[in-house]
Amino acid sequence: MFPQCGRAGQGCGLAFSRLVWYNGGMNRVNFHEEMLKTLQAVPKGERLLLHSCCGPCSSRCLELLKDAFSVTVFYYNPNITDAAEYAHRKSEQLRLLRETGWADVLECGYDPGEFYAAAAGLEGEPEGGERCRACFALRLGRTARAAAEGGYGWFCSTLSVSPHKNAALLNEIGAALERQCGVRWLQNDFKKQDGYLRSVRLAGRYGLYRQSYCGCEFSQRPAPGEGVKKED
Repeated sequence: MFPQCGRAGQGCGLAFSRLVWYNGGMNRVNFHEEMLKTLQAVPKGERLLLHSCCGPCSSRCLELLKDAFSVTVFYYNPNITDAAEYAHRKSEQLRLLRETGWADVLECGYDPGEFYAAAAGLEGEPEGGERCRACFALRLGRTARAAAEGGYGWFCSTLSVSPHKNAALLNEIGAALERQCGVRWLQNDFKKQDGYLRSVRLAGRYGLYRQSYCGCEFSQRPAPGEGVKKED
């Protein structure tokens, strides 16, 4: 029913070793403000491929993007290492799109082995550390390749709507992939202006399942002296 995205190793790619990013002092970028400027300036109907981590997070992002872009959701999340959890989140994502009509879907396969390969050697890293950086690079890289192969003009991700995700890092990765793949990255920080709160309210309106952790098994392991790490 849906077209298939390219394989993970095909198309343009980006080899991340360790990203050094800076978003402070006089050079601080307001990514949300930059996104709003783009939404006002972009010709209506240009195609954007939106990487989505889940239905609840995508709700607020789609609400902002749908009137400026022709949006297609790309649900690529091999970091969700439990197959039943993955299927549940995906079904909720598809239900939201059926009920709202806010975006199309580019179907993608599920292979948690891709995440395990990216996270190899980083299993013990704390949440928000190098393992998460590698995970972001994996998912955004696959999105950029799919956007390039599919002729999309833009790509973006819902990840920044979470208060646990670093927007500066996500935008650094996105900008690097833009240079590599030739598809424009839409700068964003969807959590701004109560974006996360809005996503919670929209999830309630549509009765969406809201998960309590990011998806990978490592995020559920407590750090020494701590309880289990949880996040929306």
